[in-house]
Amino acid sequence: VPYDYKLEKEEFDGLFISNGPGDPKLCKETIETIKKVIENEKIIPIFGICLGNQLLGLAIGCDTIKLKYGNRGVNQPVINLRTMQCFITSQNHGYAIDDKTIPDTWSPYYINGNDYSNEGITHNYLPYFGVQFHPEGKGGPEDTEYLFDLFISNVKKNNYCNINRSYG
Repeated sequence: VPYDYKLEKEEFDGLFISNGPGDPKLCKETIETIKKVIENEKIIPIFGICLGNQLLGLAIGCDTIKLKYGNRGVNQPVINLRTMQCFITSQNHGYAIDDKTIPDTWSPYYINGNDYSNEGITHNYLPYFGVQFHPEGKGGPEDTEYLFDLFISNVKKNNYCNINRSYG
């Protein structure tokens, strides 16, 4: 759907926020839409890629920073902070989430192996996450394709679970 689509008109099982160019802070309508999805009583799994990751971050209260040179190319190393695995990824961005502004209920998910900038965020217990790189870009032979499987799994699980929003 377009950037300014009113999602509250629709029933949907998951929100995928795609990539795009430019300063994420200029995407005010999209940030507000993402906030509404997160604040909704019904939990909807969310996956953001590149600009989508930055918009997800802004929607939860993070700040973004302009990188000195940006991360561009098909050979950018990223480190999964949960598994400490390194993946070679495709990237094309000049902004990143400022790690110092990530709320307590969220965690950095990936960092860049070259400049240590944020490469993803994840909620600590709800099915919301984003990555700064392009998992569809085939940096390595299907290295990070599992992120799409994770998102689909979150959507399927969420459809079968009645999650109570009053978590601790």
